[in-house]
Amino acid sequence: APTHGPIPVDDASPGIVAIAWTMVSATLEWIFGTLTLIVGLAVLATIPILQLLSLGYLLEVSGRVARTGSLRAGFVGVRRAARLGRIGVGVSILMLPVWFAASMQQSAYLIDPTSRATEGWSLVVVMLSVLVPLQVVSACLRGGRIRHFLIPRPIRTVLLAIEPGAYARARDAVWEFVVGLRFGYFFWLGLRGFVGAVVWLLIPISLLAAASQLPVAIGPVAGFVGGALLALVLFQLPFLQALFAAENRLHAMFDVGAVRRQFKRAPVAFLIALTFTLTLAIPLYLLKIEIIPREAAWLPTLLFVVSIFPARLLTGWAVARSYDRRTFRHWFWRWGSRLAMVVVIVAYVIVAYFTQYLSWYGVWSLYEQHAFLVPAPFLGM
Repeated sequence: APTHGPIPVDDASPGIVAIAWTMVSATLEWIFGTLTLIVGLAVLATIPILQLLSLGYLLEVSGRVARTGSLRAGFVGVRRAARLGRIGVGVSILMLPVWFAASMQQSAYLIDPTSRATEGWSLVVVMLSVLVPLQVVSACLRGGRIRHFLIPRPIRTVLLAIEPGAYARARDAVWEFVVGLRFGYFFWLGLRGFVGAVVWLLIPISLLAAASQLPVAIGPVAGFVGGALLALVLFQLPFLQALFAAENRLHAMFDVGAVRRQFKRAPVAFLIALTFTLTLAIPLYLLKIEIIPREAAWLPTLLFVVSIFPARLLTGWAVARSYDRRTFRHWFWRWGSRLAMVVVIVAYVIVAYFTQYLSWYGVWSLYEQHAFLVPAPFLGM
């Protein structure tokens, strides 16, 4: 047999370009899903009651990282969020002609209700109002990607719609997607996490709030006691919430002994997580100086999600580090981390206390501990 000639190539194996394109597409989808997720959490954070969904999701972030030890595991539902984001972008693009035609129709009507321009634009609005929903359904049937919204394929859509079992498959796919969002789970997790955090924070915050209202003789004493109690709570609360989310047990929210043992096994990780949690929570207090219009409330909450999301990741990472170790660290690292945490916590308590004099809502703003409660730092919502 000849030993020279071209080397056979397996046509079925993907080439370098195909592999690179797949990797780039997957990365872009992951980034787009993360951005969609951030915007979605910011919007939910402005809606009463549904705010607990945002809190539950953020708790789940730290819980998953604590259970797995992987920061990547904390990006829960990114691919599913990317699908929702694509549909949202596609629908928004399709709605642009409808909005434009409706605006022109309204302008023509104000100038002359009986003109041919008014009748023409009215007809255009009616036609688009019929065609756009059909195109949305067609795009969703064909996969829901943005190109499916932009490129009509009526014949392909009809063929998909008349296939045997098409309705059952579409119904099951929608049901599976909605169930996969796990709204009930996140709401229940957020509600319990909220109640547990309130139990820890209510007395210290109430004493701080009362300090400025009580007589001079006892006001400073109440403020000092409230600040000291809040400092003690802050040592534990971020990690108690991560432990609660990891084990999905409300009792874990009050297992101080477990958190102390975990701290001894990963003191530096606990210091890093606490520093990020409290430091990233401070800038949002500045947004409480003026009242935020309700229609724009979701914009400031973007800052909250962007800042508190990595804090939740790091808190889960710190707890995961303590799970991986069986022995306590050297006393130097334990006491050094404790002293550093004291500095960070004291600084946070001082800033939080004085925000009542800057906030639009005064003393009531002290109860808006957005780093641990619902991610909505504005009482006016």
